[in-house]
Amino acid sequence: MYIPAHFEESRTEILHALVRAHPFASLITQSSPDGINANHIPLCLSHEHGQFGVLRGHVARSNPMWGELALNAEAMAIFQGPDSYITPSWYPTKQKHGKVVPTWNYAVVHAHGLLTVIDDSSWLRSHLETLVIQQEALFSEPWSVSDAPKEFTDKLIGEIVGIEMVITRLKGKWKISQNQPAQNQAGVVCGLKKSGGRNAVEMAGMIEAVLRHAHHKTTETD
Repeated sequence: MYIPAHFEESRTEILHALVRAHPFASLITQSSPDGINANHIPLCLSHEHGQFGVLRGHVARSNPMWGELALNAEAMAIFQGPDSYITPSWYPTKQKHGKVVPTWNYAVVHAHGLLTVIDDSSWLRSHLETLVIQQEALFSEPWSVSDAPKEFTDKLIGEIVGIEMVITRLKGKWKISQNQPAQNQAGVVCGLKKSGGRNAVEMAGMIEAVLRHAHHKTTETD
C-alpha cells in the first residue's frame, strides 16, 4: 500500500480502534491452485500475542481456502474504515483562487501475518461466543450463543473451521485532508456533517481527531 508520510497512521491503539469498529475484513491469501484469493469475513482482535495482537475468525468447512494455504505464505487482512467523496465546493480556497479538485477521503488498516488453521470445536465455540458478544452489545436485548439448542449449535460448529493470525505487521493509511490548509479542513468537516450519513459523520470525526492531535503536538513543542 502506497502511504505518503502525511497520510501514515502508525499509532497501534488508533489502528486497533478501527479494526474493532469495522471488523468485517477482506482476507487475502496465497492459495496453491488459484493464486491470490480473497475471502470476506469478520475477524476478532485480541491482545494476547505479539506486539500487534492476534486476529481470529472462521470459514465454512466447504471453503477450499483453509486447505489450500501455501506453506509459510503471508496473509493480509484489510479493514476498511469510513470513506467519503470530498467536493472542492467545501474548500474556502475555491472562492479565492479556484485551484482545487475533488478527492476521496478514507481510512484503512492492513494487518499481515501467517494464518493458522484451528479445527477444534471448543476453540470455535469460544471464538463464536466472543464474536457474538462484541456485536450483540449494540442491542438492548443481546442474543447469546447459549440461547440456541446446544445440539443445533454443535452441528453448525462442525461445519466451520477456525483461523488465527498473529499480526507481524500493521499499517494504516488515514487520507483525511491532512494535505489541506486548516480552513479547508474545517470546511470539509462542516460539509460532511451537513451531508449526513454514517460514513460522512464518522469521517468528520476522524478529521477533527487529527486536527486535535496536530494541535496538541504543536502545543507541546511551543
